Amino acid sequence: MAAIPTLRTVRPCLTSTTTNIIFPFLAPSLLGTSITSRSVVAQFSTSPTLLKRDNNRNRGVSVLRSTGFRKRQTLSRSVTVKNLPKPVLDPSQKSTWQGSDEHGLWEFFKDRKLLQTPSDEWAHGREWKIHELRRRSWEDLHQLWWVCMKERNRLATEKIERARQKLQYGDQENKERDETVCRYRRRALIWTFDADSVCQVQKTMRAIEDTLVERQKAWRDALELAQDDPEVDLSGSGPAYVETPYVRWSSTF
Repeated sequence: MAAIPTLRTVRPCLTSTTTNIIFPFLAPSLLGTSITSRSVVAQFSTSPTLLKRDNNRNRGVSVLRSTGFRKRQTLSRSVTVKNLPKPVLDPSQKSTWQGSDEHGLWEFFKDRKLLQTPSDEWAHGREWKIHELRRRSWEDLHQLWWVCMKERNRLATEKIERARQKLQYGDQENKERDETVCRYRRRALIWTFDADSVCQVQKTMRAIEDTLVERQKAWRDALELAQDDPEVDLSGSGPAYVETPYVRWSSTF
């Protein structure tokens, strides 16, 4: 039996097999292959590590979902098991909710009805004309614009509700009314809108836009004339209009 070398006895980890032998003339090629394979296999990610622990101590205590506690869930000091609300599953024991009669959302329902009859939808007047809007103030136009927006929202709500209930009436009347706007009258020096004379919303809103465009153009033209007028002061430091003193010349012969 051949004797075991002393070097192998002292350092057994240095024992090599035939598969680990690398010939000198193959070392550069094998080295390049190993580097390439490592660069392809290596994984690189910039995303942070996901936390496995839920930091929300109130998770699972919702009354609406009724999910209950999770396993090994701990509550914070401000929440105890006794103070947790319990869901009411019996419909007879549930409390009835009553809304306010003066809630702002009632404005989107005419006469507090979800749907209007086709005859009520068809009852409307005409739209506002531009020559009528020219005499109104900015506050009146602003108020009329938002009343038209509220009317369009109400009509859109009725259209969606009819589609949900699969009703086969009211679409044509709703479309005609959507193209209308509100008439309003003056009572006790307060502008109130008459809901019974709603007419051609889109046409009235278009007329309001045209009226404001006319006022904007008139203001620009007046500004250009004022810049060339010596009697008009646009600096803002004094009166805007300073009349040139009239001097009467008398000639003697």
